[in-house]
Parts: sequence; structure tokens; C-alpha cells
Amino acid sequence: MSKSGLPRVVIVDDHPLFRRGVVELLNESDCFDVLADFDTAQALIDNMPGLQPSLALIDLHMPDISGLELLKTLKSIDQHLPVVILTASDDSEDLLEALSAGADGYLRKDTHPDEIIDRLHQVQSGQVAINDSGVTLLAQHLRNPIARPEKDEADHNDTFNELTEREQQTLELISKGMSNKLIARELGISDGTVKVYVKNVLRKLNLHSRLELAAWAHTQHKDNTSLENE
Repeated sequence: MSKSGLPRVVIVDDHPLFRRGVVELLNESDCFDVLADFDTAQALIDNMPGLQPSLALIDLHMPDISGLELLKTLKSIDQHLPVVILTASDDSEDLLEALSAGADGYLRKDTHPDEIIDRLHQVQSGQVAINDSGVTLLAQHLRNPIARPEKDEADHNDTFNELTEREQQTLELISKGMSNKLIARELGISDGTVKVYVKNVLRKLNLHSRLELAAWAHTQHKDNTSLENE
């Protein structure tokens, strides 16, 4: 039976037990309407025209078509469809590739069920859903001198002090997972102005994505807290 007014969800995962668990979790929450679940990416693609979902939860590593390719396909069909990756992978490259391809969330499969529900609500409100384990992966990537040889942490710290007040405010709100639209509302400015601030901050800190910004801000906060407690 359709649950009128609730987000319409499709799920793709080739592991039947996990897939069934996610379906039951969402149905029992009474916050989502699970339209269908599939064990292959192709099955979802074939059924997309008749489903018209408002949220997709997909695995990353699948036997037919990878979750990354499925993500790109779904975004080409409907660029506004929120797509969240649910994966067992703890590889930072998987995370970065998914976010670069347009994922609206990246959650590990060992995430607590209550947190999964909370994170999906974040996605529905326009935020990017990434739990602490994902932020840690990004932070490790940023701290890796092999992955990021062009900038060391001291350079980033010096550059941060060169950001304008508005750019610093924008960075803080990005670190909280807020979308451009929500940041614009919070600061009382236009979406276009927010995009300019984001572009400036990325350039000045020599980073490449909003999630790298969020991870960097998260790392700075932890480092500053540690210093204050010494």
C-alpha cells in the first residue's frame, strides 16, 4: 500500500539479507515509502520510468553494474534525484569518487539504524549525509602527504586566515552539511553568491570538493580542541 506524501524510496543491493533489513527499517520507521528493491543495478534502470522515486539507496560494489556507474546513470535520468551510497567499503578513494560523481550521501553498512534514518532525513532537507566514519576517511585522505603533496597543513592554516568573514562563515556551514540553498537562507544572501564563496574557499585552500572542505574543517576543529585540552 502506498504511503501518500512520504519520500518514495528505491533500494539496490545484491545481498538479500542486508537489502531486506533496509526495507524493513524504512517501512517500520513510517517515514519512507519503499517502492521497490532490486538485486541488480540494471533491474532498477529498467524499472525507473514507472517508479519515479524521490530517493535512491544503492550499494557501491555490485556484480553487474557498479554503484558508481548506477549513480551516474540515475543522475543523468534525473539530476535532482537524491542518491545515497550504502556500502561496506572503508576505502577513501571509493568515498571521493562517489561524492565527485554527485552522491548525496555516503554511509557505511555498519551505521546504526537510527542514524541511517536521521541521515536520510538530512538528505531530504537538502544536506549531504555522511557519518563520522566517512568524515574520518576524508580527513585521513587530506592528511596523507602522498595524496596531497601540493599543500601541507601549515599552508592551509595560513590560508584560512586570509578568508573573508563571509567565506569563513560559508565554510563553517558547509562543515555542518548544509546545501547552498540552506546556507543562502542562513546568511541572507542569494544562492549565486554562496556559489561564489564556495568557489573562492576551494581555490584558496586548494581543495576540490565540498566534502573535502567539510573534512578539513572537521580536522581543524578536532586539532584545536586537542590543543585547548592540553
